[in-house]
Order: sequence, then C-alpha cells, then structure tokens
Amino acid sequence: MAVNAALGILIPVGLAWWLVRKYQARLSTVLIGAGTFIVFAMVLEGLMHQLVLKGPHGPAILGNTLWYALYGGIAAGVFEETGRFLSMKFLIRREPSTLIPGLAYGAGHGGAEMLVIFGLTMISNLVVSLMINTGHTDVFSTLQGDAGAQIQAALDQLRTLAPYTLIMGLWERLSALILHLGLSLIVWTAVRRGGKYGWLFPAAIVLHAAVDAGAVLLQKSVSMAVLEMIIFIAASAVASAGLFSVTQSDDCR
Repeated sequence: MAVNAALGILIPVGLAWWLVRKYQARLSTVLIGAGTFIVFAMVLEGLMHQLVLKGPHGPAILGNTLWYALYGGIAAGVFEETGRFLSMKFLIRREPSTLIPGLAYGAGHGGAEMLVIFGLTMISNLVVSLMINTGHTDVFSTLQGDAGAQIQAALDQLRTLAPYTLIMGLWERLSALILHLGLSLIVWTAVRRGGKYGWLFPAAIVLHAAVDAGAVLLQKSVSMAVLEMIIFIAASAVASAGLFSVTQSDDCR
C-alpha cells in the first residue's frame, strides 16, 4: 500500500514535471486538465449519478450488469470528453498545434484521476490498515446503521486484501493514464484541426464509453490479470490512435 500510495502520487507529478521541464509544456495546461477532471468527472458526473442511481430507475440500472455498464460508460465518455473538448477549445486554444499541449492536458486530466482515486485512496487504506494492525479500530465501533456496516465491510476487505490485488490496481491506473493521454490527443486534433477531423470528438466519447463499459462487462467473465491485460491493450490502442491523429494533421507535425 505504501508503494502504491507513493507511485500514485509520484507518477502523475513526475510525468507533468517531465513534460514541463524537458518539452517546455505549460504548467497551466496540466492544471487545466486536472481541474477539468475534478469539475466534470467528480462533481458534475457525480451529481448526475446521485440523481439517476438514487432515482426511480436506479435499482433497475444497478441490478442489471449490462445496463449498469452502458450507463457508466456513456456517462464517463460524455462528461469527461465534453469537458476535455471545452477546455481545449476555450482555455488552451492559444497553445501551439503540436503534440505537447495534448499530452500536457492528458497528463493533468489522467494524472489527477490517478492521484485522487488511487494515490489518496492508498494513503487512506494504509492509515486504516495500520489501525487494524495496532488494534485501534475500536474508534469505529460507535458508528451505527449503514455507516457502521460500510465501515465494517471496508475493514474486512482490508484484512483479506492480497498484494496481488494491489499490483493489479496499480496496473489498472497506469492503463487509465495511458487511455487519458490517447483520448486527449484525439480530442486535441479535433479541436485544433476541425473540419474533416471534427468526428474525432464523438469518436473519443465512444472509445471512452466502450473501454469503461467493456471493463465492467468482463469483470465476471475473465480473471483479474486477463481483464487488466485487455484494458491495457485497449488503452494502448487508443493512445496509438491519438498519436497517429496528431502526427497525420498537417500543422501538427
């Protein structure tokens, strides 16, 4: 957990530092990418999940794997890619039409996801695990009802958590970061070139939705290692497509 926590913070920060230091990427572009993820994925998409999943149709969606996969994938694709498109079009439109701004934005967007969802979660898990190992979990005994049940379930999960699962979690976050870099390059090309490249924006939504939905649908069909391999291959394919889209546009060479 300590290693994952460190890597969950150092990898996105190190990637951003490398792009800024070596390739003169703008730090503001990285920060805009991070801010866009927080606003569109964590806040706006989160609000929609609250409305939909706790609404009258929520039980039907949560109770059907196919519907849940499609709903989650489409929601992530629409919110994150729309946020990506708007930020690139209005906040970093003065950036040069080269590879670096797209990568810098992707490092911020995907890096924020890795840092918040993975790095900070690992820190929280590490603290609770130390409390378990030192016998200080009685602080949670005062919690009653749903809150108490959720805490107990989390404690039980940490007690039985295997190192193998943690390794798979890190691999998943690396794949997600690669996916965000690729999607950022695809949308960057759509924004900067427009015209015949405009279709790349809806294509990014579809690709994002397909990867997320596919991961949910495959969870119960294949082993964790096979699932992470499939996700890694899909993310690498999207990244390759993004790189190809940028290098093929005339003024992005």
